[in-house]
Amino acid sequence: MPIYILATKLQNPDLFEKRKEQGDKYLKLVREKVPSIKWIAHYAILGPYDFIDIFEAESEQEAAKVSLLSRSAGASFAESWTAIPYSNFIKIIEDLK
Repeated sequence: MPIYILATKLQNPDLFEKRKEQGDKYLKLVREKVPSIKWIAHYAILGPYDFIDIFEAESEQEAAKVSLLSRSAGASFAESWTAIPYSNFIKIIEDLK
């Protein structure tokens, strides 16, 4: 399955008491609405975004659903990227020789 990266920024990053509850609610919602995705990693990060999620999805439509659900669950900003494994990238380069 293709790999996607979702970068999100929270609307209210100062809601420390509710962060776990909101995160759990988001994961439950994604599991219900897009059950075929496979989570690879979830990181809280420093920089312009608050979180990075890495996951596999069957299509860009499913990846878009994950992104849209993050917005409905409290993210003020969500940006998605397609990720190509490095070994596959090297094969692409070799095919162009």
